[in-house]
Amino acid sequence: MSTTGTAWTPERRARAALTFICEPGRPDLSRFVAEQGAPDVVEALLASSGTAAWSRRARCLDLDALIARAEALGARLVVPGDDEWPAPLAELDRIEPVGGMCGAPLALWVAGRRRLDEILRPGYGALAIVGARACTRYGQALATDLASRLAGQFPVISGGAYGIDIAAHRGALAAGAPTVAVMAGGLDEWYPKGNTRVFEQILDEWAVVSELPPGMRPTRPGFLARNRLIAALSAGVLVVEAAMRSGAVNTAHWAGALGRIVMAVPGPVTSGMSETPHRLIRDHEAELVAGPADVRALLCAPGEQLEGPWMTPTRPLDGLDPRLLAVREALPGRGSLTVDQLASRARCTSAACDGALVELELLGLVEQDESGRWRLRRPR
Repeated sequence: MSTTGTAWTPERRARAALTFICEPGRPDLSRFVAEQGAPDVVEALLASSGTAAWSRRARCLDLDALIARAEALGARLVVPGDDEWPAPLAELDRIEPVGGMCGAPLALWVAGRRRLDEILRPGYGALAIVGARACTRYGQALATDLASRLAGQFPVISGGAYGIDIAAHRGALAAGAPTVAVMAGGLDEWYPKGNTRVFEQILDEWAVVSELPPGMRPTRPGFLARNRLIAALSAGVLVVEAAMRSGAVNTAHWAGALGRIVMAVPGPVTSGMSETPHRLIRDHEAELVAGPADVRALLCAPGEQLEGPWMTPTRPLDGLDPRLLAVREALPGRGSLTVDQLASRARCTSAACDGALVELELLGLVEQDESGRWRLRRPR
């Protein structure tokens, strides 16, 4: 595990406190902290005798207990200036509000085997895949397939919800490729609980993130604030399926405001789950995507190397001469054959088969047994 414990400096403690005290996505909060510093903002809230919500929360917060709870969960606080902090989040301070929300997060609660800077590497854009909770089988299968085929090059980010979100996470996990779940509540209780097994796998292999501390439950505004993080952390947002009134629309709007590439997958015109993707495409707010090649073409610069840091390693048979591949594929999964038997199955002469076997043996792909018959070589 490459994560390290959190050093609780006064600045870090103050930012941890503010994740409890203040709602995420408040541009006035970002401004206060930028002007006065997080410790002074917390002190001012504690000194206030008013009944405003932030002051009341500040007075009832047991910060040491919150920190202890987070550490017991294996969660760490990542703040601006940390190596692990995702630099693209700063762009949230430079755009107009969407739905009254804006501003970069003051901190992120992160848990998992991998650090964010290991997953979201500079120079390798991430892909957000979002969509309907009540998706169709078509949308679910498509999200899983796209994630599994793209996550090795573009780490997949989503929100862990039922439907398209969790299908995208599952696709990335099935491919052994990176995925980050951005949660709308604290990391001490998974939401939705039905996806717990997937969240635990993400935690064990990659990372889960929240703007809220342990003990905070998801709210409708919290989901909308979470959407801005999904958009900001990605190079592009792909909407697979979504009804007209869907949280995916909000994520797409955040992506557009941030200058991210917005993509959408067309679906059956008879399906209500196609309404948002079709509208985005029709109104030129999203690029039409029909498969992984379309996503790569949009996210990669012209002439850019297409292989990312998590691409599936080259297999021994990749690029093998078709002549050799035909002989190798003619060998049974178990057992062995003589040269003449193998030549018959590979539809070549015995001499050609014998020459191919010599080359395959040098490549470590086949071997002879004690009787001189040929078989597949197994890893030792």
